[in-house]
Amino acid sequence: MPSGNRNVKAEDLYDLPDDALNHELVAGCLISEPLPGTRHGAVLARVVYVLGEYLERNPAGRIVGGDCGFILARSPDTVRGPDVAFVTRERYEAIADVRKFFPGAPDLAVEVRSPSDVKGEVRSKVADYLLAGTRLVWVLDPETVTVFVYGPGLPSLLAPRMLGPDDTIDGGDVLPGFSTPVKRLFELP
Repeated sequence: MPSGNRNVKAEDLYDLPDDALNHELVAGCLISEPLPGTRHGAVLARVVYVLGEYLERNPAGRIVGGDCGFILARSPDTVRGPDVAFVTRERYEAIADVRKFFPGAPDLAVEVRSPSDVKGEVRSKVADYLLAGTRLVWVLDPETVTVFVYGPGLPSLLAPRMLGPDDTIDGGDVLPGFSTPVKRLFELP
């Protein structure tokens, strides 16, 4: 790996030791974060469950977890690992090696805010996804039981749609026919 964690390539991430950190690349720079904690994991599992129910009825693609890694840019490389992601069946089946990072952006990226997240860092992740072609991004905030919904374009990045626990979230054209109460993503009655 290059010294100083600069000009790191996506392939260099495969050789990192297991050090209890999550690693991503942003423009060739290694970013490491602590593991996010129990509540984060519970919300993440709940999102996977709810999306999985939808996909059982509508087998449109695959759900993958954050350790999958998506190559969003090359030279310098950006590799992000959304907490939960959805990729259409056609795109998933077209990848050459499912043991490697996904070459491209997810169709849906879901980020669950964790205690160590800084607002600007989360927005930077969202921008990376959208610039790489992600069509829908959800940012879940367990503290406030809200979801921020981002779509393509600068207006969405600057002013995402905010949904509270009593609102309903839908999958737009990424997950047609999907909708569920926001509170269901947080395991609230």
